[in-house]
Amino acid sequence: MSVHTADTKPQHWRYVSEGGATIVFSYIGPSNSQFDGTVLRLRKAPVASQSTTSIDAENEPDDPMIVFQKKCMERLIPPEHLPHLESVYVSREWLESLISLHDSERPLDRRAKDQVDLSKTKGVLATDLVGGDWISVEIKPKWGFLPSPTHLSNATRNIKTQTCRFCMHSAMKSNMGETVSLGYCPLDLFSGDKNRVLKAIHDLWDAWIESNGTINNLKIFVHGKRIGPSNASLMLSDDSREGTTSDGLCDVFSDALLPVLLETPVLRILSTLQRSLDSLDIEGLFQLWRLVESEFTHKSTDKADVVAPLPSQTPGSPSLFSSEPDITDWTQFLDIFSSTELNHSHPASEHLRFYLLAYLLSATFKDCSLIVRLDHLRPHVLSPKVKPEQIMIIDLDPKSMSRLRKWEKLDQEIVQAYCAGGVRKVLRVDQPDEGPRACPFNVGSTLINAVNQKQFGKSTIIGVSVRQTQQPAERKPVQ
Repeated sequence: MSVHTADTKPQHWRYVSEGGATIVFSYIGPSNSQFDGTVLRLRKAPVASQSTTSIDAENEPDDPMIVFQKKCMERLIPPEHLPHLESVYVSREWLESLISLHDSERPLDRRAKDQVDLSKTKGVLATDLVGGDWISVEIKPKWGFLPSPTHLSNATRNIKTQTCRFCMHSAMKSNMGETVSLGYCPLDLFSGDKNRVLKAIHDLWDAWIESNGTINNLKIFVHGKRIGPSNASLMLSDDSREGTTSDGLCDVFSDALLPVLLETPVLRILSTLQRSLDSLDIEGLFQLWRLVESEFTHKSTDKADVVAPLPSQTPGSPSLFSSEPDITDWTQFLDIFSSTELNHSHPASEHLRFYLLAYLLSATFKDCSLIVRLDHLRPHVLSPKVKPEQIMIIDLDPKSMSRLRKWEKLDQEIVQAYCAGGVRKVLRVDQPDEGPRACPFNVGSTLINAVNQKQFGKSTIIGVSVRQTQQPAERKPVQ
């Protein structure tokens, strides 16, 4: 049975948040079995490129995220950590009314750049992870590993193997005047060590306070509404709001969040996928790409000298290696990824397509978000037993090949800016690199277990401690 938003009114939906590709609304209307407990995810388009006509509904496929999750993500991530997704029809008139009603609630910078794509006739209904009688904590963890030095240049090797990508990027953004989570390091969050994970939570909290709740790496929702430090006490249960200090609230928040992050396999799975899919680093990937371009430029007319492509590809120019993958490409890639061991130290030209898709998928996991659902906070009360469904992974859209060259340029800019800066975070390896460790949890997937057990070269993620040249800032009080 088809589902259509026309069965609801735009007033029945509340603006929640948005990312670079989609905008999210939560259903708050009268009881409706089709929409209760759901959010509506709509694609965005640049303001300047809005179409005046809509796509033919009969010919428009379901949103790519639905098929991608079903055929790809569920092979890599336990289903209990993924929201339910289904397609829903939308009309141009209904979308225009929704925009008119809620556009003023969006951040100004977002409104200036993009808007709901009015040409679309389909959106996505997903499990509402923020709108119930609970606290929802959204964390964007980012990169959870350091690259192997194998394919790094002499100019970048020492920097990239000692300082994580996120910390370098944050430093560059801060120098440009942006508000960022400057104290937070993803390697702490992904470490699996209780003290370091707690440090990461505190650093995210401090950045949340200092930015007045505007940072992208930590968002907090209560009853479906995003809150800031000025109303942080809404996280507390009604009988706990008096007498709880700002530092006390941070401690209660951290005590509730910590067990979910430590006792579920989500962070371990994400870090393993990130590093195993990004085995060459962007530098090594482009070294291989340019090698293939050179080989095609100078190739012999003899068919035996033509570079052999991956299955389903045909010989030709290097652009064929970088064509946008469809769902068949992705499923074939995962078949190869789960069953084939490649020599990442000496990548072969014929495997370029594999490495391109691998890097794109790694980028998806580097840019995804976590939603953790917590009961309202009660000081000095033990948190209930952790349930797997308390933590979900969202924003798992496939990335576009068109972004690869932009990422290479950005990588160069980040390292150059960091080298030119004065303050650095230095990571010291305290233990030998053990490589990816098997996940100790029953995640119910042959492919997930295979990913966790593979050895994908040396990427330092275990046994790393942070040594900062500056003392962390004193925690700011909640208003």
